[in-house]
Amino acid sequence: MQLLYTLLACSFLAPSHGAPDFGPLLPSPPPFTLPPVTQLSIFNKVIAPDGFARSATLAGGIFPGPLIKAQKGDLFSISVLNQLQDENMPLLTSIHWHGIRQLKTNWADGVAFITQCPIPQYGSFLHQFSAPGQTGTYWYHSHFSTQYCDGLRGPLVIYDPEDPHRGLYDVDDETTIITLSDWYHDPSTQLNKITGRGVTYNSTLINGLGRYPGGPKSPLAVINVKQGLRYRFRVIGLSCDPSYNFTIDGHNMTIIEADGVETVPVTVDSLPVLPGQRYSVVVHADKPVANYWVRALSPFPNQTFAGGLNQAILRYNSAPDEDPTSSSGPFVLPFDEAMLASFGSIPAPGFPQIGFADVNLNLVAGNVKGRFTLNDVSFQNPPISVLLQMLSGARHPSELLPKGSVYELPPNKVVEITLPNTGAAPGGPHPIHLHGHNFAVVRVAGNSTPNFVNPIWRDTVSMGAVGDNVAIRFVTDNPGPWFLHCHIDFHLNKGFAAVMAETRDEIPDIYANIPAAWYDLCSTSD
Repeated sequence: MQLLYTLLACSFLAPSHGAPDFGPLLPSPPPFTLPPVTQLSIFNKVIAPDGFARSATLAGGIFPGPLIKAQKGDLFSISVLNQLQDENMPLLTSIHWHGIRQLKTNWADGVAFITQCPIPQYGSFLHQFSAPGQTGTYWYHSHFSTQYCDGLRGPLVIYDPEDPHRGLYDVDDETTIITLSDWYHDPSTQLNKITGRGVTYNSTLINGLGRYPGGPKSPLAVINVKQGLRYRFRVIGLSCDPSYNFTIDGHNMTIIEADGVETVPVTVDSLPVLPGQRYSVVVHADKPVANYWVRALSPFPNQTFAGGLNQAILRYNSAPDEDPTSSSGPFVLPFDEAMLASFGSIPAPGFPQIGFADVNLNLVAGNVKGRFTLNDVSFQNPPISVLLQMLSGARHPSELLPKGSVYELPPNKVVEITLPNTGAAPGGPHPIHLHGHNFAVVRVAGNSTPNFVNPIWRDTVSMGAVGDNVAIRFVTDNPGPWFLHCHIDFHLNKGFAAVMAETRDEIPDIYANIPAAWYDLCSTSD
């Protein structure tokens, strides 16, 4: 990340089309890692990760935001401080801890209009939660409008001192985190006005650095390795829109984790990473000392690697400080999600046949006049958060807003959700994320045969291509309203979402632990 500060200080930055001045470009460097008990300040700052200067919305003043680094069993106490000032972007905010189940702490999930009111300008909110039994790779991001597209996103890792895969790698620290993100030169408030598939990102950033077509030869991220060592790279999809095919020239990758769940090791030479998804892969630095391209290519049209676009550098110790000359491919070990299985051999809950869970929901995505729908209903933010509605005495799903988007789920039941891709929702592949749970993917994209014996468990899954019918299962053991949505943020903003209102009878368990400051947010937010 030091390259980012170097870049910010450079005088050759491209013009920002009137980006407002929020002080010097290079304040004292903030910490790159934070403990689980910390303050996370959110403020605007002009940065130029691809050589184009723009005002951004940042956690801790850097992009990506600081790594929040925890150990298994740690308690989290994170005070989010809203210091936003740029009126060209949202001044309210909320922070979601993506992949953390929030068991019995639904109020701390950080989703504006679902589990809380947004944090007002100059306000703060203390998120206190634990992550019992959870380890692995996660991230945090704004969950207010499309604000995370303006830069509010960063990694969160829970390290496991008893990791069952510990014998497979030698290095796993801050230097082995690899973030993949899109970057936009215009603020999200302008992008939200674009209809159809008109939103196109300007550059791909790997670990916060990249280049855009026609732009300067900005520094690229360098991932340093020592020949002979094995590295656990934690690859995080921070993207707002595009998915990426991730490869490292000349090197295979062994998958050992997906979305915080240890997997049976599977070796691939390419890895599709959708927005919200995370993988840990072991890469053996066993090639000749040299520089190798790290590539992240989206399925968007006219994508290229020319001039260092969509790339970073894997640099062996003693290799010269220069761009690689390596070539990609040939690819002979393709990724197949059906090959993934949990390391703990966790079977899917319920009767092993599609359609025979306790509760069966078929959610069909569509699009009407530019707005996405689920079962013909486009999600709209309610005037009051869904959790507050449930705490205030709404007794029936029909009483909960937004009308038609809230599905009530009874306690301790197996729920199956099928997600047929009929082709009616453009802009895929759509990554579907469920808050509050890991789920068993009993039928993956690209495979019609269900797997109830040892499926992969995760929290963000691809809907796949037209004709696929992905199916997931989970047990309703976590009370509260949980958001289910497409993690392409522009699709969510246009209605691609629903709420699973779970285990209403246990809502008093949540109520007893909600701090007074949570209610105060609703009296101070706009």
